[in-house]
Amino acid sequence: MRVTKENHIYQLTFMPNLFPVNCYLVEEEDHLILIDAALSTNKKAILKAASDIGKPIKKIVLTHVHSDHIGALDVLVAELQNVEVIIPKRELKILEGDLSLEEGEGANPIKGGVPKHVNTRPDRLLTEGDEVGSLVAIEAPGHTPGQMAYFDKRTNSLIAGDALQTRGGIAVAGDLRWTFPFPALATWNKEIALQTAEKLLSYHPTYLAVGHGNSIKDPSSDMKKAIQHAKRSLEKGK
Repeated sequence: MRVTKENHIYQLTFMPNLFPVNCYLVEEEDHLILIDAALSTNKKAILKAASDIGKPIKKIVLTHVHSDHIGALDVLVAELQNVEVIIPKRELKILEGDLSLEEGEGANPIKGGVPKHVNTRPDRLLTEGDEVGSLVAIEAPGHTPGQMAYFDKRTNSLIAGDALQTRGGIAVAGDLRWTFPFPALATWNKEIALQTAEKLLSYHPTYLAVGHGNSIKDPSSDMKKAIQHAKRSLEKGK
């Protein structure tokens, strides 16, 4: 595991040179918020990182419920016991194994690995603008219908889940990068993902943290390039 820190955010990266999977510890005054739960084998490393920081994990917040973002959830909840689990409202159906679409979501099937037999159920469901500690929830669909990003008000840092990737080159979800194609292949709706990227850019983040790949400081220029590339890719596909 590789740990990198920027302001209040610790990026925990598993398999950084092969298939990088990131989760994040966000430091609050007296506790930590874990954003995503990585892979099922990562519990000990996550707990050690929290121990090294010296604060307890009190909340687990998910961006979405794909397997590589929720893998250690059950075992972490069992270990931490009193931790509060918080997820985007639209992701609850997917967590429960229901991949049916809702009104207005079109006909594209929901893609990507969704774990079966997850015992944990959320204590709280999030919608646009809800706050968790210093974080503001931003609806960020496209990769999945219910994905959310989280904006740290203290530093204008953005944890974007799989709305964008930086592994293989920065890209909007669904815009294929052959050097790391997996986020694109697991994306539900490319058009909505593009709209989400433009929305996230409007927050003018000072720091971009994603599910797969290194974080970027002052990411606006890179995000604009990724958005333009995604627009061209969509036009070619029409």
